[in-house]
Amino acid sequence: MQHGPAVRRRKLGAELRTLRSRAGLTSGEAARLVGWHQSKVSRIETGASGVKPADVRLLLDAYRVTDSQLREVLMTLADSGGHGRDHWWHAYRGVLPPTYRDFISLESQASAMRTLETSVVPGLLQTPEYARAVTRAAVEGLDEDRLDALVEVRLARQDVLRSQPPLALSAVLDEAVLRREVGGPDVMARQLARLVEAARLPQVRLQVLPFAAGAHIGITGPFVVFSFPSTSDLDVVVLDHLTSSLYLERKEDVEAYTEAFNVLQFHALSPEDSLDYIAGIGDGA
Repeated sequence: MQHGPAVRRRKLGAELRTLRSRAGLTSGEAARLVGWHQSKVSRIETGASGVKPADVRLLLDAYRVTDSQLREVLMTLADSGGHGRDHWWHAYRGVLPPTYRDFISLESQASAMRTLETSVVPGLLQTPEYARAVTRAAVEGLDEDRLDALVEVRLARQDVLRSQPPLALSAVLDEAVLRREVGGPDVMARQLARLVEAARLPQVRLQVLPFAAGAHIGITGPFVVFSFPSTSDLDVVVLDHLTSSLYLERKEDVEAYTEAFNVLQFHALSPEDSLDYIAGIGDGA
């Protein structure tokens, strides 16, 4: 259980170690091929130190990795460690806590995101007014400038649903998300309409877990599972707490939360019925 940067370093290192082994090379042989000391390869593979995208490219060339998608994922992971170009969220460094920046970085790299939400609409599907009301309630003592910046970040994150290829979002929403009036009836009515609109997008699978389903496996709290192209070894589970986020990287943890999400989807309404359910609540809002 680690914070975001350590997770990415370890996952990148583990993937590079696997690729080296598949190439039939020892760490010493790999180091000689790229002109390094063996200790540098070892530090990278254990996640003890970060690695520049250019260095990852050297290793992938040495290991004769030709899968362009896998190369891109691993290069992006290295880039996210701070060695490469600035990303859009770096402009908000002064207002975003490190764990939030880590989350945005993972979200921008992922090919798929599965999320259980028990209290609020997922950030990727929030309207500006809803995002402002949620942020104001969640973070005490915000001045207007910082509030504006945090809402801008929330809305900018939604670009992943419009990128090519877009992030595939699967969300299970507890009915409480739909019933909790955030920002007043008008704001909530527009937010429910936005959910109906989003549910019709091909890259979004939205399901409602109604109160009638009773207690369920996700009752202990929300979670997110990020998946990445080419390899499941990079998948990460994110658990949010009041003051921080936890990142679970062990294969057993990822598999447990993935199975939990599958169970939640089974007990939730179908996407079609969920759309009707949301629209019905919206009509009564």
